[in-house]
Amino acid sequence: MPSPLKPLKQATEIRQASLVEAALKLASERNPSGITTGDLAQAVGITQGAVFRHFASKEAIWLAVLDWTADMLMARLQAAADSASHADSELRSPLAALQAVFIAHVDFVIAYPGVPRVIFQELQHAQDTLLKARVRGLMQQYRQLVAGLLQTAQAQGLLAPNTDLQAAAVLFIGSVQGLVMQSLLNGQTNAMATQAPGVFAIYLRGLILRETP
Repeated sequence: MPSPLKPLKQATEIRQASLVEAALKLASERNPSGITTGDLAQAVGITQGAVFRHFASKEAIWLAVLDWTADMLMARLQAAADSASHADSELRSPLAALQAVFIAHVDFVIAYPGVPRVIFQELQHAQDTLLKARVRGLMQQYRQLVAGLLQTAQAQGLLAPNTDLQAAAVLFIGSVQGLVMQSLLNGQTNAMATQAPGVFAIYLRGLILRETP
């Protein structure tokens, strides 16, 4: 006989997912710090009290948002890297994978513009928080992925001699973040899709440029 708790658990998970989705949508439209549990309740069609039957606190909702972001973003970036590594390309595979990761990240932000707003909002706080720790964890996973591709490219002799791989990984992520920040400033998130290839091309030239003897 099926456990009566299983349907209840599934219903809770569905409601939690809808609240996470609502939080991201609202964050794409306004400052995340101003989003209330009442706003979220209205967005999903439940009472404010019902929100707390699914999440213990407002912070727990934003933690769930960041957990969803980490899982979804890293899955997309890894899939992009794996696909490019096995595809025919003018670039050698680890460099093609780097490009695919770059473009996949930009596409993710275009699809979910609330994500960088949530992250940048949290990083403004001077004190350490659980939310900031989640962001650090995501960035660590991201750096490991990029660093691994850079190491492979270096091992294959595709990078300029003495390339600082740690600095290259930081610059890679910083280049994406720069595009995102500009898109948030000018309100033209979709413009990143046309700008990203050119930005990556400049980044790539810095990696493979050989010093003149």
